[in-house]
Amino acid sequence: MSGGTRHPDPDQPETARAEPGPDRAAEPRPDPAGEPRADRSARPQTDPVDPIDPVDPVDPVDPATVSRADHTTAPEVDQDRPVRPRPEHTEAPDQAAPPRADRATEPETEQPTGLFDLLGVAAVLLEADGRIDMWSPQAEELFGYDRAEAVGQYAALLLLSPENRDAAIELFAEVMETGRGWAGAFPVRRKDGGTRTVEFRNMRLTDHLGDHYALGLATDRSTLRRVERDAALSARLVTQAPIGLAVLDTELRYVAVNPALAAMHGLSEADHVGRRLGELFPDTAFQALEGSMRRVLDTGVPLVNQEVVGRTAADPGSDHAWMTSLYRLEDHQGHTLGVAKVAVEVTDRYRAAQEAERAQRRVRLIARGSARIGTTLEVERTAQELADVLVPDLADMAAVDLLDSMLRTGRTDPGEGPPLFRALAVKTAYPTDAAGALVPPGRLTVYHAGHPAAQSVRTGRPVLITHLDSGEVGRVAADAEAARLLARAGVHTDMAVPLIARGQCIGVMGLARARNPAPFDADDLELACELASRAALSIDNAVLHQHTRSTAEALQRSLLPRLSPHHPGLEIAARYRPAQAIGEVGGDWYDVIPLDGDRTALAVGDVMGSGIAAAATMGRLRTATSTLADLDLGPARVLTHLDRITLGLDPYIATCVYAVHDPRLARLEVASAGHLPPVLIPSDGPPRLLDLPTGTPLGVGGVSFESTTLALRPGDQLVLYTDGLVETRDDPIDARLDELLRLLSAPSPSPEDTCDRLLRELRHPAGHDDVALLIARVLPLGS
Repeated sequence: MSGGTRHPDPDQPETARAEPGPDRAAEPRPDPAGEPRADRSARPQTDPVDPIDPVDPVDPVDPATVSRADHTTAPEVDQDRPVRPRPEHTEAPDQAAPPRADRATEPETEQPTGLFDLLGVAAVLLEADGRIDMWSPQAEELFGYDRAEAVGQYAALLLLSPENRDAAIELFAEVMETGRGWAGAFPVRRKDGGTRTVEFRNMRLTDHLGDHYALGLATDRSTLRRVERDAALSARLVTQAPIGLAVLDTELRYVAVNPALAAMHGLSEADHVGRRLGELFPDTAFQALEGSMRRVLDTGVPLVNQEVVGRTAADPGSDHAWMTSLYRLEDHQGHTLGVAKVAVEVTDRYRAAQEAERAQRRVRLIARGSARIGTTLEVERTAQELADVLVPDLADMAAVDLLDSMLRTGRTDPGEGPPLFRALAVKTAYPTDAAGALVPPGRLTVYHAGHPAAQSVRTGRPVLITHLDSGEVGRVAADAEAARLLARAGVHTDMAVPLIARGQCIGVMGLARARNPAPFDADDLELACELASRAALSIDNAVLHQHTRSTAEALQRSLLPRLSPHHPGLEIAARYRPAQAIGEVGGDWYDVIPLDGDRTALAVGDVMGSGIAAAATMGRLRTATSTLADLDLGPARVLTHLDRITLGLDPYIATCVYAVHDPRLARLEVASAGHLPPVLIPSDGPPRLLDLPTGTPLGVGGVSFESTTLALRPGDQLVLYTDGLVETRDDPIDARLDELLRLLSAPSPSPEDTCDRLLRELRHPAGHDDVALLIARVLPLGS
């Protein structure tokens, strides 16, 4: 390549020479009007004088305005002659440094950045005399001249207006003389006649022969200012934004993190760079977020407002929440740069939502407990209903124990020794070895003095254990084996809540968590106490009902007759079944009364009501019936007297069927007081309901009763029963009576067998009413 600093050519005019020296202003400058050379080899060799330091565009204001490298504004110039802008020099070596011997010569494999393309940096190489030697394609675009039009031309004449040439020539000469680079802005004249402010970076180059050249790099100043402005704005947005911002590369390693995100994570910005999120925080929530980053990087589909909940070094003891958005970063050429992350902390909102959810959960749990606990008056079932409500919504496992004295006597009476508990119900949320550590229902147990259940019953206050180490599990276990099972299951928190009803502690409810990692807290304890309070009253009512029922049933059975094995002309079988489920013992009864002349009185009745009072009323009516039967009164007269007696037993009323069988006359005289009709099973025909005058129930008063006489033959059977045998809540009574007749149509070996079959087929195991059943089969007299 030709050009550079040469000795003067004697063929060149003297004015084209410019010798460097201390007084350059007095020396002649190259003729800016000189024609471009036709042949570079014949061109005279001159010292550098011609300026071609391109400058960057600003506004097309004062063309003489020149900015320094640090963007200071050049002095203003008057209209006659522009003031020379003060150059800013950067030290440049006189000779290009040779490549290092150990420097790798392999080409870069990474994708180039698009910044040079965005700026459109033009490169122009000048000879020492100011002529253009090389002209890049970007220069063609920036200045408007193609290479053929530019190469060989004086840069000052081609690109600068006359008023700016002197200042440019001086700067060019200084660069070539001193080797110090210069940066600034000049208004440049384009080929189309327009003016554009261009920012230049000029430097002197020296080849291996020692010849100097000037390299000018230029870009449109408005484009440069826009890029600078965008970069500055982006930097301020990133550093000053109150939300977390980060950029990660294609390996999902942090490249940049703003202070807000660093504060959220509790790590410095430097601690982030080069590391992945999963390396900083092993929490599963952050690992899932890293997976989302990979999907965004692969698909380009942004992820907007994903809630992430986890713990960071900023607050390792508490959960925090962030709304995180991710999008893929690409340059203007579409090359993937990485992933950008935007995080907004929403911990306050998250915690408020958690509190609201806890409050709603508490309301739902209490509402469910109110609806599901105490549906029956059975102690064990009520305790199991409590355990079912507690698990899994509040605990992973639950146990309900009652003081054994409460079940036996209806009184707490713990005595002097340790309290004796009877387990009523247990429940676990999932199959676990810990179930073997819970005392099974029905079993008696005594807990050691330090056990939460023993403490709770002793003090009447709940016991909350928020954290249990594996070595401390024995504190909440019944024995060593139970402690081993609880520890293996991972039980880490426990509470015991007393069951208090009517001011007395009747038992305790134990709760524990294993799979649920959250420890019990004060809110959980308050909720458990609320449920325990409601359940305790239901359990106490069930216990009271159980004792009352037992007493009534004992009274009822004691008042029923003991049947004699022999009755003239009759084979008799009878059954009494108390009400089941939530029903109480009622006032149903049957009676078989021997009379003179081998006669037998048969009676079945039902006192409307239940409990001890109904049983007592039944006993009084049965006693009265026996007394009236001894007076040898007919069935209608007996019912009339019983009606008067019942009136004095207000508010009770009763129904009754009374019949007298005379085997000598082979007849049956019967009357009914509002009772269901008896069934007659002839020995030679199908069973049928007796069509009797129904009458009114006993205790209504003022209504007479009628007797009906029937002929009976050996083999005939009479079936007397109360409504508990046939009435249900869902079926019409006529359909049930038809079913009774169908069952009685089948042959039966004995009245005993018939009683058992009727109870088995007609009565539901959870019958809500008592049943009294009496069957008499006619036998030949004397058999």
